[in-house]
Amino acid sequence: MAFSLPVIADLDDPDLAGRLRHALDNKTKPVGSLGRLETLATRLGLILGGASPALHAPQMVVFAGDHGLAAQGVSAYPSDVTWQMVENFLAGGAAVSVLARQHGIALTVVDCGVRHDFAPRPGLLIRKIAAGTADASLAPAMTPAQRDAALENGKALLDDLPGNVLLLGEMGIGNTSSASLLLARLAQLDIAECTGAGTGLDDAGVVRKTAILRKVLARHEAARQPLDALAAFGGFEIATMVGAILQAAAQNRVIVVDGFIVGAAVLVAGRLAPQVLQRCVFAHRSGERGHALMLAALCGEPLLDLQLRLGEGSGAALAWPLMQSACAILRDMASFESAGVSREEGKR
Repeated sequence: MAFSLPVIADLDDPDLAGRLRHALDNKTKPVGSLGRLETLATRLGLILGGASPALHAPQMVVFAGDHGLAAQGVSAYPSDVTWQMVENFLAGGAAVSVLARQHGIALTVVDCGVRHDFAPRPGLLIRKIAAGTADASLAPAMTPAQRDAALENGKALLDDLPGNVLLLGEMGIGNTSSASLLLARLAQLDIAECTGAGTGLDDAGVVRKTAILRKVLARHEAARQPLDALAAFGGFEIATMVGAILQAAAQNRVIVVDGFIVGAAVLVAGRLAPQVLQRCVFAHRSGERGHALMLAALCGEPLLDLQLRLGEGSGAALAWPLMQSACAILRDMASFESAGVSREEGKR
């Protein structure tokens, strides 16, 4: 089944933007004194369609898949870590599990293409396309049919998740390579600028990884369009995430973007439908080389800069309280008039 792009409305609404700005400027504070929290509040108001935004039933979805390219030694960890970490997520022991639990965020893990058979249990969705992608140094990571199936899986899974906020995470040994390849191709950057240590390669390992990725780009020179690049470079978890992002945008959910790999999925989705980016909140700038370039390609302003490079959705979970605070300020903070507080001279 060929992938069908959902209809995503344009959120450009100068009238609503003006009302949000007026509401914030008339809170009991100097104009602009809450800085970028006000920018965040405005974005959330635009996405949710009013001056009293409320976030409810947040959904953290961690997309997992294995990568054939990992056989070329592009990661410091073996591929078995992918399925082992999925088990850790489900057992509640991973960083994202701890943070989601702390903040009351529902956590769902999606097996998009892990090379392991999981026992069914709550919190796990099996949407496996295959047991890992093909080795992109030898062939396209996915066939067009596999890519489209993953995209459709991502779209469909949103229909069973409540709430108006989607927080994105991922797990897949080798997936920083896919993200680097997608960034280099779609943003027309040199692969050396886009390639970092991933799970912890040393300097020599990064040099070797970069050389491998340069050969992969050359092999798939013709893969220039977003969906062609996605099929060429993988992976199943990124493709499934792209489908979920597009559907979340169509449903006017707030999309909380984690780090480098999630950014690659947003880059593909945004090239297919630029309106996606209007719904995105960029959680943080990671310590992975290339993430600053990814954010620049997405015109994304990150909320945090903690030098995270874990993935999993950890940065998205850490940004969640700031989003709650931004909504509360816009919705609940008194105006000068309602509080009976005098304004600065000349503003009466």
